[in-house]
Amino acid sequence: MGLLPEEAKVLPPPGLANRNSVWLGTVGFLTSMLHNNLNRRPALASGLHRHALLTTIGWFVGYHLTKLTNYKLAKKDQEMVSYIQYHPDEFQEKEKKTFAEIVEPFHAIR
Repeated sequence: MGLLPEEAKVLPPPGLANRNSVWLGTVGFLTSMLHNNLNRRPALASGLHRHALLTTIGWFVGYHLTKLTNYKLAKKDQEMVSYIQYHPDEFQEKEKKTFAEIVEPFHAIR
């Protein structure tokens, strides 16, 4: 089953280059560079396989975190809409006012 229930499969998938994927992919890359620095190796030139692996893992985790976030937000929106539909007396429309009715009249002081 995984982290998401079956009803989450109805949602459209997020884009591959979303905020969480880019952020966690960058964090993975910087982590591999930090690991190289702590082991007194060249930061960029050593362990290119580790750079690729940790960047890919970060990207994958970010993508699935975005899917989980989208599901939770969609579920919350669905619950709010159903609450509004079942309790219409609490959400009555207010009478609309014009901007001139809201703002006080302007009198120039000369």
